Amino acid sequence: MVRRTVALVPAAGRGLRMGGTVPKQFLTLGGQPLLVHSLRVLEASPAIHGIILAVPETEREYCLDRIVVAHGFKKVSKIVAGGEHRQDSVRHALAEVDGETEIVLVHDAVRPFLTERMVWEVIELAAKHGAAIVAIPMRDTVKQVGADGAVERTVDRRHLWLAQTPQAFRRDWLEEAHRKAQLEGVWATDDAHLVELLGRRVMVAEGSGENIKITRPEDMIIGEAILAARARR
Repeated sequence: MVRRTVALVPAAGRGLRMGGTVPKQFLTLGGQPLLVHSLRVLEASPAIHGIILAVPETEREYCLDRIVVAHGFKKVSKIVAGGEHRQDSVRHALAEVDGETEIVLVHDAVRPFLTERMVWEVIELAAKHGAAIVAIPMRDTVKQVGADGAVERTVDRRHLWLAQTPQAFRRDWLEEAHRKAQLEGVWATDDAHLVELLGRRVMVAEGSGENIKITRPEDMIIGEAILAARARR
């Protein structure tokens, strides 16, 4: 059965670690803004029925004209003002999701290398289990380091995974998670953590090492290399 799924794309970050004055979601990768790369996959996916963007208040007009209209993104139904933190932006976008939506997918605007497979897998897992993320297993040796800069212990990495997006959830679970977090003053770096705090199980689909998050200038160099490698496949 097809479940109505709406994608939320938080794109209101200032990208301070990137330097410069342009928010990182609008930086150009392969001739296109990072945000466009992410939206293109969501737009093309039959599993996604609508998209809601959360962007800086001052950039709403720009996003409408230069991103949505210019690139023909028909599924983008709303562009809302984001918040100071990523969690605020997701909450603002979530408030605009209609009651007929069953599954809500959240994807970071600055992860331009998501794939159709990732979208389908997290939606299918969320439809079956209620919540799902893509993640990759930790491959490096992990050290716990104390305040004095000395290694305290080596952590067993066998059960450690690095969370990515997209992440997908039953709409009512995600709404409850954000409502509870706001009431209790809880802040998390991803939406899955808020759902976990409800006592809900979150399933994992394996992501990809290519599904990087652009946060530093060197990530743009890696991103261009990934684009070049994909073009040769």
